[in-house]
Amino acid sequence: MTKPEKQDKVEAVATNRKARHDYFITDTYEAGLALEGPEVKSLRLKQATLTSAFVRAEKDGLYLYGLHIAPYAYNTLKEIDPLRTRKLLLRAPEIRKLSGALATKGMALVALEVYFKNGWAKVLLGLAKGKRSADKHESIKKRDLDREMRREYKDKFKG
Repeated sequence: MTKPEKQDKVEAVATNRKARHDYFITDTYEAGLALEGPEVKSLRLKQATLTSAFVRAEKDGLYLYGLHIAPYAYNTLKEIDPLRTRKLLLRAPEIRKLSGALATKGMALVALEVYFKNGWAKVLLGLAKGKRSADKHESIKKRDLDREMRREYKDKFKG
């Protein structure tokens, strides 16, 4: 008798819906977050904002800027800056690959989602290229057209 495959337990904390509107996401990567105790507790209470989060490559790794984690209300330890930079936990080949991609003109690494996977805080990063306003209008037009087609298809076979 074979054992069933273990399913990863994923609990979403915060998503950056605006990133998919403002950028073309070419590739996604999963990275761990280096956090302190009260930050983890705030994340478990879903008190995080990703709207302006982005990644920069520095000498010793990749760092996440702009992730706002609200201070934990019952913190008895030192106060932690809600907007502090947080180190991303990735393997060395991934860091080299992403650093090279960030060096390319017009490319950015943005945070798409923060979540817990099997109890560990993770961030989903998207390698992105900025959209122009015409591209945004085109995306909205395409989305509306798809919605209208689904509605007509549903009504046609509803009977």
